[in-house]
Amino acid sequence: MGLVSTHEMFAHAMRNGYAVVGFAAYNLETLQTVVQTAERLGAPLMIQTTPSTIQSAGVAYISAIVQVAVKNVRIPVALHLDHGATLEQVSECVENGYTSVMIDGSHLGFEENVALVREAVLIARLRGVSVEAELGQVGGVEDDLEVDMAQARYTDPALAREFVERTGIDSLAVAIGTAHGVYRGEPKLDLLRLAEIRRRVDIPLVLHGASGVPDHLIREAIRAGITKMNIATELKIPFADALRTYLIEHPAEADPRKYFMPARAAYARVVEEKIELAGAKGRY
Repeated sequence: MGLVSTHEMFAHAMRNGYAVVGFAAYNLETLQTVVQTAERLGAPLMIQTTPSTIQSAGVAYISAIVQVAVKNVRIPVALHLDHGATLEQVSECVENGYTSVMIDGSHLGFEENVALVREAVLIARLRGVSVEAELGQVGGVEDDLEVDMAQARYTDPALAREFVERTGIDSLAVAIGTAHGVYRGEPKLDLLRLAEIRRRVDIPLVLHGASGVPDHLIREAIRAGITKMNIATELKIPFADALRTYLIEHPAEADPRKYFMPARAAYARVVEEKIELAGAKGRY
């Protein structure tokens, strides 16, 4: 099928009451694992890379690997820039075949955020690329992004509609109590706030920081209006644990084709669990 924008996959998810999962990927092994698992389960997929991942692996390398990986799959797949910080990063991804981008101006004031996002939308529209932006601010740590939880701000439902109308974005990331990284306690989601945002805004809503959120809260969030959820931390930790365990148990092993196998299997298990949790299995 090749890469697609998020328009149709999100519309399908909204009509049918499930969520598309955006999975972080970092290298050949994780990219292949995410695509192969989603294809096996018949689920729509968003492959997500942050600016630090792009800096590490190279945007051209990432795009080329993904293009090969999705060439013959039957499921819709989007390649997404997560938490893009600058218009230059957005342009670079658009020019290298990404089909979805997030421009993150959530740390800015409302008017500055609107202005930044509008510029990103103009860049993306030239190539038919979908745009996600954030109103409010999700706390925690993800790659180079760190927001003190005390400084996190919930999304204001009254401003959400104006933000969407003035920017022309395709999806809105909302801050309702989730956090990036590892939770120190059980998260408490403001589902009433989410429902109010859903009432005022008709575009897809995105849940960042979904790693570590209890399953029942994820299901409630989807019922209340979430169309896309992001998973990163819950992928990285099992991958690293499985790799570490294998190398400790096989100290003489030097073949990466062998020691990456259990790590990939651990990654795949999380991908499968989250696809099933989101209700996305068997949709395509």
